[in-house]
Amino acid sequence: MSGAELRTLLVQVVTSWQVIAVTIVIVFFIFLVNSAARVRKDVPPMSTAKPTKQSRKAAAAVTPEVSSDEEGLGLEEASAESVVES
Repeated sequence: MSGAELRTLLVQVVTSWQVIAVTIVIVFFIFLVNSAARVRKDVPPMSTAKPTKQSRKAAAAVTPEVSSDEEGLGLEEASAESVVES
């Protein structure tokens, strides 16, 4: 196959209706994805109500106080019993 024949074949392939149709579909798909991403990016985040002083006090009253005392956890007895059983 000579260079002239190859060039003619290439021009015929590129200008065929199948290649043009697939190219248009791909360009449309890329445009659609980019526009959807742009719309999603521009949506403002949902605003949440700021907690009032009363709700902060109620939340503080509900949360238990964490102490550094580990005696009430029973970790020493559980670990000693598991060692004895093994």
